[in-house]
Amino acid sequence: MGLVSGAAQAPAERVPKQDRSRATRQRLLEAAVACLAERGWAGSTVSVVAEHAGVSRGAAQHHFPTREDLFTAAVEYVAEERSTALRALFPEGAADRRAVVTALVDLYTGPLFRAALHLWVAASNEDQLRTRVTELEGRVGRETHRIAVDLLNADETRPGVRETVQGFLDMSRGLGLANLLTDDATRRAGVVTQWSQILDTTLD
Repeated sequence: MGLVSGAAQAPAERVPKQDRSRATRQRLLEAAVACLAERGWAGSTVSVVAEHAGVSRGAAQHHFPTREDLFTAAVEYVAEERSTALRALFPEGAADRRAVVTALVDLYTGPLFRAALHLWVAASNEDQLRTRVTELEGRVGRETHRIAVDLLNADETRPGVRETVQGFLDMSRGLGLANLLTDDATRRAGVVTQWSQILDTTLD
């Protein structure tokens, strides 16, 4: 009787455990990005992230066996979340290009970009990490470009349009770099206005 009862209860017990596991993984990913943005690579150990997430170091290593696993997964996770958020921001497409330009610039001036920058710096000195981060950034970059093309209603079959969109994204990355050192909001607003006009002229 006890065996039958235990077998019947096992599936019900597994569901909450899986939910807890997913929740723990998500907390670790979010904590890793926050730590990387706030403390940089050198100050973001697995132990620090685990403490920030409120889980044990063993639980963190269960989900992510190495430090590199944790941080590349964290930046990828948040990048995907931001991509989803950007698309959700304009579900029917956006007629106002300035709103699109502002949203895309915000992508490069938020904590994700700051965290990714620390990861790039670390990757430049670590061969194993460099390979993984390069592949990740290529994927994220292509997705961001696709989102920009869609939201800006850009026709890349026209000469110069692809380069214009990419130039805008490169400029946005530059604004993100400038924002790391000082509050660049005032100058950034002027640049956003100018680029909105450039895109209107080029893409229409």
